[in-house]
Amino acid sequence: MKYLILFKLVLSEISNNKLRSSLTSLGIIIGVASVISIISLTQGAKNQIENQFLNLGGKSLIVKPGDKTSSGIGIPGDEIQFSINDVKSIERIDKIDFTAPISKVTRIARYGNKNIFTAIVGTSPDFFYINNWFTSRGNVFTDEDTDNSQAVCVIGSTVAKDLFGSEEAVGKLLRIDNTAFTVTGILSSIGQTTSGRDQDDAIIIPYTTMQKRIVGSSSIESISVSVNNPSDLESVESEITRILRTNHNTSQTSTDGFYLTSQETVLKRINKVSGTMTLLLAMVASISLLVGGMGIMNIMLVSVIERTKEIGIRMAIGAKQKDIVVQFITESVIISMIGGVIGILCGITASRITTLLTDWPSSVSFGTIILAFIFSLMIGVFFGYYPAKKASGLDPIEALRYE
Repeated sequence: MKYLILFKLVLSEISNNKLRSSLTSLGIIIGVASVISIISLTQGAKNQIENQFLNLGGKSLIVKPGDKTSSGIGIPGDEIQFSINDVKSIERIDKIDFTAPISKVTRIARYGNKNIFTAIVGTSPDFFYINNWFTSRGNVFTDEDTDNSQAVCVIGSTVAKDLFGSEEAVGKLLRIDNTAFTVTGILSSIGQTTSGRDQDDAIIIPYTTMQKRIVGSSSIESISVSVNNPSDLESVESEITRILRTNHNTSQTSTDGFYLTSQETVLKRINKVSGTMTLLLAMVASISLLVGGMGIMNIMLVSVIERTKEIGIRMAIGAKQKDIVVQFITESVIISMIGGVIGILCGITASRITTLLTDWPSSVSFGTIILAFIFSLMIGVFFGYYPAKKASGLDPIEALRYE
């Protein structure tokens, strides 16, 4: 009952000083809104980057011949020769979605009187699913084309522009070496790699056709694999290593003759960098929360001076120091909580408006809202404690005489 009366007294004091209470909570409002909007926008950007990364092969790994240094760089070594049997063994792993053999050479491609020097990639239809890379016009070649070693190809947008110009390429014939290939589709443009290589400057053909008509060998340069879930990458790597060691009898040798590279490390690095950036930006935004807390403390100190006689009367009729402390801290916390709630609403609104105006993604999590609210409550307790102690330390007699 005593605390209910105290709570009503605090609300009455805040209500009687609406303007001052509003200005006091303004710093908290700005601080919480800044934290919410910054975290939601950075989290949204992080989610978008992760999704784009996963769509561009973030769930994939590549098996290559040779050795790998401690820094993860592949180097020539006692290389094993991959075969289609290795591919078929790997694709039987439960956690794998797609498996594609890959062979690459560079050749001159011809159409009419135009010649270009470009990359020729021999693979299976799974390659397009692993890399989430499909045609903008036409279609990719099929498993039947691969089984029958058909002379068909899918070309990158750069090849389409350089060889065919404005002419429709789908259905046309281009020549690689002495073989005429029918263009079944044109791949959507994906641009350059980080090293500056144009990924659209390539022609994709069935690996069986590559073996029989281009290189005259059944060798496979590398094997690309896509897993069901990025968290499965580590276990799939172990299983692939076991299979290849068994297939090539390398378990007793000092080197395997192959190594695996995955995008898991890159994904972890992205998460680490984005997490650090979010933390730094949130810390910067939190400075305004501290400023708001100082504003609460200053106003509460002024309130102590203004209400000195009231405090003296309360003490004279039996209020203890603890009651005075609780009253002032409660008042500080309520002002801070009101600012926190308004700040949360403002932060969510600001992030949504930013998304609508700039297409910058945002992601407001329940955890972030709770954290911001708790932090604003703690600001109220921390910065309200000193004025509360100062008020409770007043001498009742002197307080009653105060004018």
